[in-house]
Order: sequence, then C-alpha cells, then structure tokens
Amino acid sequence: MSEAETDEGSAEGTAGGRPGGAPGAPARRPRVAAAVTAAVLFAGVAAVLALTTPWSPLPGHVPGGRVRPDPALDFTPAEIARSRAFDSAVNPPAYSGLAVGLVLVLVLGFTPLGARFIGWVTARTRRRWLRIITATLALTTLLRIAGLPFDVWGESVLRRYGLSTQSWPAWLVDQAKSLAVTWVIYTIALLLLYALTRRFPRYWWTGAAAGGFVLVVFVSFVYPLAVEPVFNKFHSLPAGQLRSDLLAMARRDGVPVKDVLVADASRRTTSLNAYVSGFGSTRRIVLYDTLLKSPPAQVESIVGHELGHAKRDDVLWGTLVGALGVAGALCLLYPLMTSPRLLRRAGLDPGAPGPGGAGPDARRGGGAADPRSIALLLALVTAGTTLAAPVQNLVSRRIEARADVHALDLTRDPSTFVSMQHALSVRNVSDLDPDAAEYLLWLTHPSGPDRIAMARDWARMHRVRVPPPQR
Repeated sequence: MSEAETDEGSAEGTAGGRPGGAPGAPARRPRVAAAVTAAVLFAGVAAVLALTTPWSPLPGHVPGGRVRPDPALDFTPAEIARSRAFDSAVNPPAYSGLAVGLVLVLVLGFTPLGARFIGWVTARTRRRWLRIITATLALTTLLRIAGLPFDVWGESVLRRYGLSTQSWPAWLVDQAKSLAVTWVIYTIALLLLYALTRRFPRYWWTGAAAGGFVLVVFVSFVYPLAVEPVFNKFHSLPAGQLRSDLLAMARRDGVPVKDVLVADASRRTTSLNAYVSGFGSTRRIVLYDTLLKSPPAQVESIVGHELGHAKRDDVLWGTLVGALGVAGALCLLYPLMTSPRLLRRAGLDPGAPGPGGAGPDARRGGGAADPRSIALLLALVTAGTTLAAPVQNLVSRRIEARADVHALDLTRDPSTFVSMQHALSVRNVSDLDPDAAEYLLWLTHPSGPDRIAMARDWARMHRVRVPPPQR
C-alpha cells in the first residue's frame, strides 16, 4: 500500500474481502468531522472579529480632512534620529531570534531529530506521564537556551539606550521565572492532551477543544493573581489628589474600579506604561511606578485609555475569541497528528491501524499518543501562532485606537493626549515610522505619530483647540 493510500485511510482499498472503500470510512469520519469543526470555529472567530473589531475607531467626517501621521511634525530631528538608531540596533536580535527559534522548532518537529531528542532524554523514564513531563521540560528549555543569546543581545541594546535598569543576575532570574511559568502551563496542557489522545484515540479532539477553551479562559482569569506577582510587586496607588481624581474619573465613566495598582517596574525598566488585565473579580488597572512622575493630566489621559479597555471588556472579549481560536486549532491538530505521512516524516511510528483500517491506534501507544510526538505538536502550534500573529496585531491596533478615542471622549483634552503620546514615544524610544514587516510581526499598538494624528482628527471633529504641530 502506498503512503498516500495509508494517509487517506485506505479509502480506495479493500479489507476483509469487502470492496468499495467502506472500511476506510471510520478513518475518514473523525478526521473530516474534526476538520469541519475547525473550519466552523475559525469561521466563527473571523465573523466575530469582522463584526466587533472597530475598523474605524474614529468614524465620521473630519473637517478639513484627516491629519496625515508624520513624525517630523511633532518630533525633533534628534528624537527621530534616536528612534531610527534604536530601531536599527534592536531589530537584528529580534529578527534573528525569531528566525532561529522558528527554524529550530520546525526542524525538531518535521524531521526525526525531535523524536530522537525526546527518546534520548526519556530513555530511562518508564512511566508515560513522566515521559511527557520530561519531554516538555527538555524541549521548552532547549528552545529557550537557543534564544538566550539573542535575548542577551536585545537586553544589551536596551541597556545602551537607558531603557533597562536591571543587573544581569536579576535579568537572568526573570528569564528563569519566565521559563518556569512556561513549564507549568505547557506541562499541564500536554498532560491533559496526551491523556485524551490515549483514552479517546478517535475523538480526543472534542475533549481537547473544550478543555483548551476552558484552560485559556481560566489562565486569563487567574493571570493577574498567579503570574503577574511572579515578576512584579504591586501596591495600591497612595491616597492623594491623583488617586482621588482617577477613581472619580472611573466613576464618571461608569466603570467599577475599586483600586488602582502600581507595579514596581522601575526595578527593570525606565519606560512608561499602564495596562488592564483579568476580568470579572480579577480585573485590575495597573500603572508603572515610572509613570507617577508624569504630570497628573497625562496620567489621567493614560488611565482614560485603560478605562476604555475595561468599559468594553476588551480583555474578556479577547480571551473568549482567543479561546475559540485555540479550540479550532486543537480540532485541526487531529487530522494533522493522525496523518501517517506526517508522523513518519517526524520519525514516529504511526502504530497499528485502528478499527476498520483507521489511522494510528493511540491506545497502543503509537501516533499522536506517543510522547515523542510533542516535538511535532510544538512545531504545528508554533507555525499556527506565527501565521495568526499579523491578524492578532491588526485587531489589537484597532482596539487600542478605540481606547485612545475613549480617553479623548472622557478627558476632552487632546492637548494633553498629544503631549503624553510625545512623551511616551520619546521616553520609550518607540519606532516613529514602522515598516510593513514591523506592523505585521510586532506592533500591537498604533505608532506615536498615528495616535497624535488621530487626536488632532478628534479635536477637529469636536471643535476643541489643540496645539499645532511643533515642527
């Protein structure tokens, strides 16, 4: 039998003396069902994004026409030159690290090297669950070590431009913490997934999709309480005029905020930032302590942006859409992880055929149930997340722009918004003129000039005075 026939479940062959391809139907049925379910879920995600993403965050006519983003209008030649120099310095380690990481995980997954590596590190481990844990820890550690030189390179650039305040030992501790968090999340997810593949070899994708959805929602919910404190210490914004003004602004906006937290970000960076995370009872608005030295009006503008996220439940909606996408991806994994052709390419034994000439029988330890297939699984996940990143970034930029409009609507102060965006861009040495590749791969927020131009559009629409360009 040819490899192509095997991959199709021998649909055109015979078995047990019965012609006509009927014996192949059981092999195709779960694979087709998984693929169709994945397509339906992805179509649902696409529809939700198409209908709910604010593609035009500031709709309506702008008197005099919309302002064209132009760094030269608001930033000095020295500021522009510094931004370009930083971009030229930080891009090589970023792109090199991305390329090396992708090549390594794809080579490990789509050649026998990954299966051999896992076989080697688990050679003395008999219990299956321990083999899964060992393989997960070994692979994630190998990938992190491969990327470490590029992370060191990038950190060196941050230090040279005054953006990092950490000592090298403290930086390494943060890297170790990040790896430990990866270990925990991946280990739990893979133990559950491989238990399903062995127990339900033909329909594990159904439980995996449901479990993946729940796991994504759970992690997003507990992240502020379980993960963020690993990297930062938090305290309530001290009592005073700023705290009172921020809480009053939240009440005026109709957003229930019991507290505003401050993170000790200054122990690792000089950049300015704020964010909202969690949802429901774990939702929190966090300010970097570096931000507290900014003028109060600028802090209020930034918090107004975060209130925009909170008011529209952007974290919750993003979590639910992401969870649907993960569920679809796990359904799609089934026809890929049960393909004899792909398994052989990864150096795996497809195993004994299942009932009716079906694909690999996971109950016998072959195919997707083999812990050595973790390398293939990670390669498929990496390929999928890399392809999805440009769409995620595009949607994120629109949502961030909508939050900017919310801040302008709330504060009615475009002048402060413009000065704040200028300060953020200069302090964080932001890219003032990103190219197409940077928009696709990295940018989750509009650039500083984009945000300033939109603030001027808002001012024209609402006939609010805003200072003219500074250059």
